[in-house]
Amino acid sequence: MSGPVPPGVDPDAFDRLRRRVLWSMPSGLYVLGSHAGARRNLMTVNWATQVSLEPKLVAVSVERTALTHELVAAGGCFTLSMLARTDRALVRRFVKPATDVEVDDDGNGTVQGEAVRGARRGAPILAAAVAWLECDVVDTVAVGSHSLFVGEVTDCGFGPGDAPAPPPGERLEVLRMEDTRMNYGG
Repeated sequence: MSGPVPPGVDPDAFDRLRRRVLWSMPSGLYVLGSHAGARRNLMTVNWATQVSLEPKLVAVSVERTALTHELVAAGGCFTLSMLARTDRALVRRFVKPATDVEVDDDGNGTVQGEAVRGARRGAPILAAAVAWLECDVVDTVAVGSHSLFVGEVTDCGFGPGDAPAPPPGERLEVLRMEDTRMNYGG
């Protein structure tokens, strides 16, 4: 338990209440790609959001003890793969550091048995992604147990390869935290 507790309130009960309220906040569920040198990883995250219009900046929060934190900090970039709502089982493959990584020098191959391709800077993008972003880290902010990596969007796309964008006004049905039984993905 951490953080303040209102006076006269049971700390354990308040902690349970606070977690349930925070879990109720709408959140996407993504797969964050990272690399440093020849090392690559994919990690399930839910703390990701656009934070600036000009320039186009996206922030992701990653626990400081995670392998992905080490790789994003050293590699200076990350990718975000957005998945279809029907792909909820796929994110569970990336809740622990990848142990099965077979990629060529360009980053093409598999991670945990899932097909990936290397982004411009080498971080993996899931082939199953319905949309993806590649970002260069422009700032890192320490926030409690995590670091907030702020990245400028340097490349993006829909689907595998050069899939067409959905028609204007049509939104992709991307995976959200509420589609799973997970309550934290960062």
